[in-house]
Amino acid sequence: MKIAKTAALTTAGALLAVPTAVLVAAPAHADVDRQGRCGPGSYEFSVDREGRGFEVSADLDNLRPGSRWKVVLRQDGRVIGNVTRTADREGDVELDRFARNTAGKDRFVMRATPVGGGSGCSSTITVS
Repeated sequence: MKIAKTAALTTAGALLAVPTAVLVAAPAHADVDRQGRCGPGSYEFSVDREGRGFEVSADLDNLRPGSRWKVVLRQDGRVIGNVTRTADREGDVELDRFARNTAGKDRFVMRATPVGGGSGCSSTITVS
């Protein structure tokens, strides 16, 4: 009888340990990516949870090397990044910023426009 109780407790303990392991193995953050066309090239806009905030990235690719682009990042309407950059030899422009997590949902907007006119792009990501 003592052996049966020990076996039952061991089995119950093993069953309880399985969900805990699954919860620990689950990702602690959610990453959101958007891709699309941007003028003659393309963009990737991403928001990744990092600790108590977010890593916000805008990557423009396949632009005309030497072309100038204005890139603006906003969080809930507030500017968190505003730069004018020249596309490198590969036609790439990048902007990375860290933003603190605010109460409720966070809405991020990326807007990229070529300096001097032409078509650009914009994208929105909302995370809770």
